[in-house]
Amino acid sequence: MKIGLSTCGFTPDEEAFKNLAAAGIHAVELSMEKGYMDALDFSAVKNYADTYGVEIWSCHLPFYPFEAVELSALDAGLRERTLSYYENLIAKASAVGITRFVAHPSGEPIPDTERKERLNCAKESLARLADIAYTYGATIAVEDLPRSCLGNTAEELAELISANDKLRVCFDVNHLLQGTHIDFLKTVGHRILTVHISDYDFKDEKHWLPGEGDIDWQELYQGLLAVDYDAVWMYELGQKPPRHLHRDRDLTFADYVENAKTIFAGDHPKPLGQRLV
Repeated sequence: MKIGLSTCGFTPDEEAFKNLAAAGIHAVELSMEKGYMDALDFSAVKNYADTYGVEIWSCHLPFYPFEAVELSALDAGLRERTLSYYENLIAKASAVGITRFVAHPSGEPIPDTERKERLNCAKESLARLADIAYTYGATIAVEDLPRSCLGNTAEELAELISANDKLRVCFDVNHLLQGTHIDFLKTVGHRILTVHISDYDFKDEKHWLPGEGDIDWQELYQGLLAVDYDAVWMYELGQKPPRHLHRDRDLTFADYVENAKTIFAGDHPKPLGQRLV
């Protein structure tokens, strides 16, 4: 698979693209907070990517602040504003050739008393968003989420994407807190468009480097191949360690490449960090 890295941990400037290519990372997902995404010069970023042979594989639609963007909002006005905002971003990004967009089906927390109604609202929004993206030659990948968020099980994610045949899945492997990765693949594996790769302790999302958590990476990797997923191996974690992990140094772009190659070779990656929890 092509090795990719989310920009959630670095600024997508020319120097970054030069270093990504030198390290052997040839795909990125544009992912940043709403304010930064709103101000992003997509044409400039595309030029950097083309210059250094790095594909802009996908764009993660901003999912916070929840009072500004929320596909599952009970407030119909907020849902409409969210769809309008997302369409504007899709129009700008697709103009430079970006065709894959990752969307969170909800924010959090979601009370049990609201869950059914919020699920219906999210399905309506996602169905419309899929059609909007289609008009720009693009596809929406709905991400599985942890805790009380919508899409926190394979079955609920399957219900969400049933709203429109154009919808696909972004499999964030460190978000799955209910069920197993293999069961997830059996349920929605045929609809996976892209992945988010990081490790965790099965208690909550952690976004650690593979090998620092409890995922069986060979089982997961072979499971993805078994459902014919061979697109991109997209890491979604920053270079600096999160608060619950200690590393002696920040990660380099080369660390992600070495980690991926270890997994692709059939081995288990060794941890670079030590858990603090």
